[in-house]
Amino acid sequence: MVDLLPGEIEQWQALEAIIRETARRYHFQEIRTPVMEQTELIARGVGQLTDIVSKEMFAFDRGEDRYVLRPEGTAPVARAFVQHHLAQRGGCQRLFYIGPFFRAERPQKGRQRQFHQFGAELIGASGAIADVEIIAFMLAVYRQVGISNITLKLNSVGDPASRNAFRKALHDYFLPLKDDLSEISRKRLDTNPMRILDSKEEEDQPLKAGAPKIIDYLTPESKAHFDAVITLLEKMHIPFERDPFLVRGLDYYTETAFELVSPDLGSQDALGGGGRYDLLIEEVGGQPTPAVGFACGIERLMIACEALGITLADPAGPDLYFVTRGEEAAQWALENMPALRGKGIVCTMDYSGRSLKAQMKDANRQGARFAVIVGEQELADNRFTLRNMAESDEVTVSPDELADRILP
Repeated sequence: MVDLLPGEIEQWQALEAIIRETARRYHFQEIRTPVMEQTELIARGVGQLTDIVSKEMFAFDRGEDRYVLRPEGTAPVARAFVQHHLAQRGGCQRLFYIGPFFRAERPQKGRQRQFHQFGAELIGASGAIADVEIIAFMLAVYRQVGISNITLKLNSVGDPASRNAFRKALHDYFLPLKDDLSEISRKRLDTNPMRILDSKEEEDQPLKAGAPKIIDYLTPESKAHFDAVITLLEKMHIPFERDPFLVRGLDYYTETAFELVSPDLGSQDALGGGGRYDLLIEEVGGQPTPAVGFACGIERLMIACEALGITLADPAGPDLYFVTRGEEAAQWALENMPALRGKGIVCTMDYSGRSLKAQMKDANRQGARFAVIVGEQELADNRFTLRNMAESDEVTVSPDELADRILP
């Protein structure tokens, strides 16, 4: 887990503003769920055999109740949708979120045990148009940030009938190759063979190459849905690559699956992804409800920004720094700052009684636009020296003139 410090938090705030503005344009409303959920919700929603549930959750007990720090965002949103009867609001629910999540996995660059994601869920629509809308929203955020070196990978994981047939075909294919698989893939063979296709282990790559492809096992209904998604993406001029090995890691996915990758992230190149999850709402206690969504890692997006030299915001210095000489001057500054702040002016002052030279140096270090010098004579004359820090010129002003001089 990492701290976000002044100087870098401004980048995060700027990104969050971009996400919220993009969500507003796409008419998605923000939802905030607790960082703690019942363990059963995550186990049922994400899947007992997934890596998240089997070995990556921060879980704990409180009496007879079992809780987990949320490892992902979709299952909590689905729970909130059911619990608060959001379907009664009418129409599709267009929800987005930004927040921290937790997984007890091995930390590495861009992947901490507390990490942050933004995501969106479009609940209540079964057509391909909803899939493409959610993809367009995701891509719009990256366009606004200025990241274009990305690839959208696309596949279908089919409906339950398609998946069952495909799982059997995969198991039959990999079983004779079991001894050649990586240790983690051998464990997945009998429990979730589709996850072998998601393996990044070197020894699995040549074995994956000859594996069956799910496109050959799709039911006519799933094939038609996938074809419709492709047609709409092409009509909207959204480029994509079909990836037959893209399966996503969570059990609730059905039909469309997609992932956004960038070479600027190195070997762990995923920025985010998502797909359709028509079974999840019912699984967590609601009525059968179609849904589609995505989630993207904020830390990984920031790595891409760094690699591309993208700066979302520069730390802003104060508009006005009060340079004071003596206790009476410091008290005067303290009394007058609230009125200036009420007009939207960012003010600060020295709080430790340093010398005039040290205060001017501090004002420059903080990037102050102006510094006003307040001393015994200035208080007696009710006139103060206002210095433009960038241009190094000075004017004499009264207190009533300060705001007009500083405001643009």
